[in-house]
Amino acid sequence: MFVPAVVPPASLSDKPRFFVVHPKGLVVRAAPSDDIVPSSSDVDALGLDRTQAHYLGRDGDVDCFAMASGDLALASGTPFAVEGLRSLFGRLDESVFAIAGRAMQVVAWADTHRFCGRCATPTSLAPRERCLRCPKCALAAYPRISPAIIVLVRRGERALLARSARFPIPFFSTLAGFVEAGESLEETLVREVREEVGISVKNVRYFGSQPWPFPNSLMVGFFADHESGEIVVDGEEIAEARWFSESELPDVPPKISIARQLIEHWLAEVRA
Repeated sequence: MFVPAVVPPASLSDKPRFFVVHPKGLVVRAAPSDDIVPSSSDVDALGLDRTQAHYLGRDGDVDCFAMASGDLALASGTPFAVEGLRSLFGRLDESVFAIAGRAMQVVAWADTHRFCGRCATPTSLAPRERCLRCPKCALAAYPRISPAIIVLVRRGERALLARSARFPIPFFSTLAGFVEAGESLEETLVREVREEVGISVKNVRYFGSQPWPFPNSLMVGFFADHESGEIVVDGEEIAEARWFSESELPDVPPKISIARQLIEHWLAEVRA
């Protein structure tokens, strides 16, 4: 079990993991290995400064750190490679994959808050919390989390799935959108569904949530039932939307996403 923390223990585990975050993903071992996440000796071999790493917590008996790759250039023939986080799904244990996502968010936060947003003074890490503080005006910057709703709307035994022109792969998924200032999650859900496909919903119920480190979202999943209206796509966010039965399901998102979990839960219910 992973136990998050900010301050490393006085005595570290024998082989801590270092999640080295590169602008294009994570630095990992190129060859198949029991643990493709770099160790402390790997980080030293790469010429990186371990004192710049952020402590994330302990996974079982293994301490975990996150650090930026800086201007690291991997020469040809090196045992390391850079891979996008999505491509590592299935190659990393579920808990390790979640820690990798956490690492990417922490490094992105540290990189984008090096200077105070109020007075431009270089910031400093707070000693006992995940915070960058301005030594001049005391402005505190914590890791940014952007909440978003994601919802599977049902109409009897059918589910509403939509295709976005922004997806590089033309699959159908559930509706989603970011929470705006002053909104509750439920208000966001109703607004997003109305804006994107023109219908009204009722009976909103919580399903679950998922950290989504692309780069810093928290996806909050819901089910809802159709109340009124017919589908009219907005033509901007949504290119196509339809009601699907379980027997005519289109291509859907991969198992990494909470969208797929919502779809799988619906399928289990209608097939029961």
